[in-house]
Amino acid sequence: MPINKKKYEQVIIYLCSKLKGEVRGKKKLAKLLYYSDFDFFEKFQKSITGDVYNAYPKGPLPVMLGKVTSMMVKKKLLKIDSVQEWGEEYAPTEVYKCSVKPDLSVFNKNELKMLDRIVRRYGSLNGEQLAELSHAEAPYAATESYKEIPYEFTYYRGTDFSDL
Repeated sequence: MPINKKKYEQVIIYLCSKLKGEVRGKKKLAKLLYYSDFDFFEKFQKSITGDVYNAYPKGPLPVMLGKVTSMMVKKKLLKIDSVQEWGEEYAPTEVYKCSVKPDLSVFNKNELKMLDRIVRRYGSLNGEQLAELSHAEAPYAATESYKEIPYEFTYYRGTDFSDL
């Protein structure tokens, strides 16, 4: 599945814009992307961004996340701040802030509905809560640590899409 860079960037901008202009934490952003792609795949048999996710100890991590967000910073689409929230013994929290409005023309109607659903269902949760949720699901649970999570494993989740 090839990466759709334009859509990938716009998903991040869209999520930021819908969550009061920022996503707090790399873990939270990674999980919101995971749910965007895997929920969409479960319902429509394709992912939105085209990224591959690996099963890390803190949950699913999109392989291209670092590269995409770095490019977005260079293009001035995104700003990433480091905030020391929890004390010196903890790594700083990365706060992703969108610098522009999302370009909705890159999404089809179903993609926009799914992204809105992701914001409604998962937007108020923090990275730790999202990691716990993703750990309990078949795709992550059935994948060996550090290996690629097959999109096909979404079919074992049985997600209720009645709120779509």
